[in-house]
Amino acid sequence: MTGHYGQVAFTPLVTEHQAIHGSAAAYAPMAEAGDAPDRIGRGEAAFITSRDSFFLATVNETGWPYVQHRGGPPGFLKVVDETTLGFADFRGNRQYITRGNLDHDERVSLFLIDYQLQARMKIFGRARVVELEDDPELVGSLAPAGSAARVERGILIDVEAFDWNCKQHIPQLVPLETARHTVAELAERISELEAELAAARGVTAEP
Repeated sequence: MTGHYGQVAFTPLVTEHQAIHGSAAAYAPMAEAGDAPDRIGRGEAAFITSRDSFFLATVNETGWPYVQHRGGPPGFLKVVDETTLGFADFRGNRQYITRGNLDHDERVSLFLIDYQLQARMKIFGRARVVELEDDPELVGSLAPAGSAARVERGILIDVEAFDWNCKQHIPQLVPLETARHTVAELAERISELEAELAAARGVTAEP
């Protein structure tokens, strides 16, 4: 965890509970870290750009939080530079809850997870909405190559802080296509071994 992430997340009420439960001393040094925004490094960039989905949290004007799933081809969440992320906002169910919430409060939280590697990354940031008619070139640059999805706008996120979590309690899952490929390879190898065994016994293998 970066020091700045702790500065953002550890509010007075949070630190009060850390004191009650005995973890305050371990986290106290974070308060002394610099308050400059975190920068996305090579490892973070590789993780971010390999995701095919993430969760985006916003808050509406009545104080209710809202979490939305965002999905696309790997790399649809782009690292624009070491302090900025961006993605194309596709047309969906046209409820525009996230869009409306961002008019109220630019602050967002992203949750990225890799179930296969049991890794997760949390990001605090400030979102900027760029409508297609205002800057079509920028919005177009955020669209995934070859995607047929209709892009309505682009969203840029100025990264404030990020944190890596441990893999505890993350179920280890693999993508369906990966599982299918592995099963196909195993089936092919089993057929080869069965043919070799049949040949060794002098028996013609069934087609």
